[in-house]
Amino acid sequence: MEVLLQIEKTNFGSTPEGQAVEKYTLKNKVGMQIDVITYGGIITSWTAPDKNGKYENIVLGFDNLKPYIKNPSYFGAIIGRYGNRIANGEFELDGKSFQLEKNDGTNCLHGGNKGFDKVVWLAKEKIADNSASLILSYVSKDGEGGFPGTLTSTVTYTLNSDNTLEVEYEATTDKKTIVNFTQHSYFNLSGDFSRNILDNVLSIDADKIISVDNILIPTGKFKSVENTPFDFRTPKEVGKDIEQKDEQLLLGNGYDHCWVLNNQNTFRKIASLLHPASGRYMEVFSDKPGVQFYSGNFLDDTLKISDGGTYAKRTGLCLETQHYPDSPNQKSFPSVVLESGVKYYSKTSFRFSIK
Repeated sequence: MEVLLQIEKTNFGSTPEGQAVEKYTLKNKVGMQIDVITYGGIITSWTAPDKNGKYENIVLGFDNLKPYIKNPSYFGAIIGRYGNRIANGEFELDGKSFQLEKNDGTNCLHGGNKGFDKVVWLAKEKIADNSASLILSYVSKDGEGGFPGTLTSTVTYTLNSDNTLEVEYEATTDKKTIVNFTQHSYFNLSGDFSRNILDNVLSIDADKIISVDNILIPTGKFKSVENTPFDFRTPKEVGKDIEQKDEQLLLGNGYDHCWVLNNQNTFRKIASLLHPASGRYMEVFSDKPGVQFYSGNFLDDTLKISDGGTYAKRTGLCLETQHYPDSPNQKSFPSVVLESGVKYYSKTSFRFSIK
């Protein structure tokens, strides 16, 4: 009997300010299920089948709102207005300087103290023949977090019946501003969060990474991955080279860098992730120029797993499709400027299968 596409809505609590938070559960025809809450557009759970057809959650998350409000790790969230770091929390547009909130030492990280991961989004549901969509919208006022322009944003999660999740980002502004969205799910394809992700096999279609300094701000230089631990052009285990005595690895305490993706300015496959024991295989497609691969280096057993235990170091990894860090201050990087009257659009897809 064919399973019907479904979207179920339930209460997920309320913010300290009293805003109600809802959870939407998207279900496709073959059994994949994704839970999204309106706080931060956070994906709290995402099931995928193993080679025996067993569906298990493969993203780090919590079963109640409180740890998301306290949590500094951006589990599963929509990141904006600007994903990644901006040096000194400042940038210029047309000769005018803008000061952002510094929430990462001297830098602005992921939009500041209250980025898009910490606001409540409005939600609409849409069911089509082979897909279930959740359309999230948020209006960020001029000056919020220090960013110019009133930015009207829409993020659409579409779960298809071929076990693909599409994430579409759209935005318009009434004043020139900067935009860099991403999605911050932590993946562990084993489905067992007591295990680390070092045996997950990763590929990234990139010949270069962006070198960073001691506070993880780009130096402006691209570094070839050839003969370095950063070469994932051929699939390899995440843990294979992670402990090498490499300057960039030491600066990031592991992998926490932006890869300069090949075949830019087109929607293409940019990465894949395989858990050999379970057979779970994820392919990532995007039109973005970069992907921040973060190997969960700063998870430290302080965050509790809902069914017992804690999230330890490297029990999840992120593949954040995005523009490059600190782009507003790096003239050689692709522009992140959004003009008034111009529509921003970007898309990333995550496709699951068995291998």
